[in-house]
Amino acid sequence: MLSQCHSVKPMKKIFKFILNTIPRPILIRLSIVARPILAFLLKGSRFSDPIDGKSFRMFLPYGYGNQRNNVLSPSTLSLERHRLLWLYLQSETDFFTSNEKKKVLHFAPEQEFYKRFKKQANIEYTTTDLLSPLADVKADICNLPFKANEYDVILCNHVLEHIPDDTKAMQELFRVLKPGGMGIFQIPQDLSRATTFSDDTIVDQKERAKIFGQYDHVRVYGRDYFDKLRSIGFQVTEEDYTAKLTSEEVKKYCLAKGEIIPVCFK
Repeated sequence: MLSQCHSVKPMKKIFKFILNTIPRPILIRLSIVARPILAFLLKGSRFSDPIDGKSFRMFLPYGYGNQRNNVLSPSTLSLERHRLLWLYLQSETDFFTSNEKKKVLHFAPEQEFYKRFKKQANIEYTTTDLLSPLADVKADICNLPFKANEYDVILCNHVLEHIPDDTKAMQELFRVLKPGGMGIFQIPQDLSRATTFSDDTIVDQKERAKIFGQYDHVRVYGRDYFDKLRSIGFQVTEEDYTAKLTSEEVKKYCLAKGEIIPVCFK
């Protein structure tokens, strides 16, 4: 245990430096090379990644400001929110099993999902982002080049906290979602806050990372986030999926207990 603690501390410093200095598009490319090496070095049985079924003696630390231990999967590079979403889609929806082909729009596609979703025969999969090398369509979320009522499923996770005009972004998400369609719009959550906090006068990157959790976030969402989605027109289910899992599963998959999945319908 002592040797693991000693190994984690310098690792946290290295990861924090990398996250705060290397642009995200470059990080995505570099991580493709790093993943198999990390997965081999950290093989074990303590924690498991439900996305690929692999197990490890430890997960990696992650965070631009305050870092969290045992959250980044060495094999898929998934975080708590990604593994939670995967489990939810797998157990509570027909995302993977529907016989009817669905059109799926995925904003800022995560690596751990990208290839797996691309291979799914039951979905027509489109990715979009302004900068990501994984995006099929380079687009501004506030001015989307898609028709109204076009997509059955929209995944837009940890994007809205980057967008100054999140109201316009939410309106665009509502516009392109089909009636009866489902959207999942995860965000960094501070459920201890009743209202969302933002302050454009804070310009120092280190200070922004400390206050907002990441240097390029423009707000910290509070519990009013769900009502804002409702004000746009969505029917919102505040899904606490970790409550449906055992405490052993929450620990095994390195999930954030109590994290709410905003499941939105039109």
